[in-house]
Amino acid sequence: MGYVEETKELVADPSGVQSRPQSVERVQEESPKAQGTLEIGSLVDGKYKILRVVGRGGMSVVYMAINEKANKTWAIKEARRDGSMNYEAVRQSLSVETKLLKRLHHPNIVSIVDVIEDKDSFLIVMDYIEGNSLKERLEEQGAQPQEDVIKWAKQLCSVLSYLHGLDPPVIYRDMKPANIMLKPDGNVCVMDFGIAREYKQRNREDTVSLGTYGYAAWEQYEGAGGGQTDARTDIYNLGATMFHLVTGVDLTNPHNHIVPIRQINPALSSGLEQIIEKCTMHEKEERYQSCDELLVDLENVDKMDVGYRKKQKVKLTAFLLTAILAVLLLVGGIGTSAAASRQASNNYEELLAQAEISNDYDYQLECYQNAIGVADKAGETEAYLQMIDLFESYYDDDDTFTATEEDILISLITQNEAELMENTEDYVDLCFEVGKLYWYYYDCGEGGENQVTRAKYSVKWFEKVINAVGENGTYDNLGMATVYSEIGNFYKQVAKNITQSEDTGTYAPFFENLSMLMEEIATDTGEKENVRLELCALTQKAMLQYATKFKVDGVAYDDMISLYNQLKSCLETIQTVAGSTPDDTKNEISEALEDTLAAINLAYGL
Repeated sequence: MGYVEETKELVADPSGVQSRPQSVERVQEESPKAQGTLEIGSLVDGKYKILRVVGRGGMSVVYMAINEKANKTWAIKEARRDGSMNYEAVRQSLSVETKLLKRLHHPNIVSIVDVIEDKDSFLIVMDYIEGNSLKERLEEQGAQPQEDVIKWAKQLCSVLSYLHGLDPPVIYRDMKPANIMLKPDGNVCVMDFGIAREYKQRNREDTVSLGTYGYAAWEQYEGAGGGQTDARTDIYNLGATMFHLVTGVDLTNPHNHIVPIRQINPALSSGLEQIIEKCTMHEKEERYQSCDELLVDLENVDKMDVGYRKKQKVKLTAFLLTAILAVLLLVGGIGTSAAASRQASNNYEELLAQAEISNDYDYQLECYQNAIGVADKAGETEAYLQMIDLFESYYDDDDTFTATEEDILISLITQNEAELMENTEDYVDLCFEVGKLYWYYYDCGEGGENQVTRAKYSVKWFEKVINAVGENGTYDNLGMATVYSEIGNFYKQVAKNITQSEDTGTYAPFFENLSMLMEEIATDTGEKENVRLELCALTQKAMLQYATKFKVDGVAYDDMISLYNQLKSCLETIQTVAGSTPDDTKNEISEALEDTLAAINLAYGL
């Protein structure tokens, strides 16, 4: 539970560079963490039983408490007149925080339920948030996955947009990992409003310059001349927070500064890099001017990546076609639904044709997205299937079905699933191809568990096929969908089954499914090389890892050797380019064959 405050007063560096001011160090030295006075087990206000201390800051102590009658857990923030701090200043700060929080109602902001005050203490009773702060998360794990950072940033943007939209607007001024709680459900919650302030239209500058070194904007530094803090100040703080989260670089260290994030990790998104750079511009006028503007870019970060630049051309073409059609219908008085349907069809086919003759990945992808968006065409699968072919055809270039591509494809399918399901035959074929896309191409990280993880992710799509076809339905690939699904489910359950000693009897069906896939796909010289290689890798690792399990489950030695020989023969028929990724994969499998055969013979006592 990360209820820890780290608010610091800032002074400006005359050069404009945010180097560590000496006064900050004095604040740290002269203001030790507050000491709590509430006893564990004591009852506050006759209803809140103190359980333990969960956080300390220079200003206050936070406890976990329980209302036993309501069976509800709360957090209690305490400030006391004990001589170790300026109590009146702390009390005033907490009073401001209380007044603010009482009028705030947002799912990502902690809520206040009670205030208890006497001459010696000031207590705030608020929601107890399970989880840890993002600061603790960074200390434990380092840099966070950019997908998570973008998700959290969207939620934080929503919080700030809500605050800035109040009358008068509220400026938070202290966004940083320590003030953000990560809940067990993966969502975040903002807390500690101790230095938040209401924006005063007539003020040219803040009365007091407060913030946290490293995350504070230039205008938060005393004497910086940056004017009154406003929404753009919070945007800077959020940008600095995103930088820390996605790079792991601690900005409170005076030697660290905000730089383009891909200088630290080249694998990060260029779109996210642009967003963070714009958030943290020195001049307020050069930053995003509102959180709503920032949120639009966060929602479209993948489209900001380098190379994704032709979207406007296609959108403009589609818009012009629609506008021309509208004018013709209005002037000619021929606004029949049949004519509109024919025009939509022509536009749909035109977009697919444009994609087919182009060699530009980004342009092709945009054509498919626009085709799916054509009225009355969202339920037709041709554009989806061609998009899948595009993702697969670029395997040698980017090695994977990426998270960005996944977001585009799955969001389109989810959005239009009702229309797609109206044609069962086409729908199940689309689901089958999506399942294979996950199985053979999905980007799920480095390491030997890649094929296994891909298999797990693919399961739900093959199960969609099985469920849509039903018990009495027919579909050419139903048998293969069942095989893929059963293998994926095997990998999803195997660790749990082993732990609970319930895995006996699961390996023989797994072996049969592997054998069927090898028979149908790996030996098909017309299948794509990377598909055959992925299946060979999965089979080889399964035989090496589970040879003894297969034997115990009744798989015959001859069947094991037959599958082994099939695997070996398949590798010999796969042609790869020396030095390429497929060639490296083939060599790895080939080098592991000797150990695999030894494991089989050992398992069967030979």
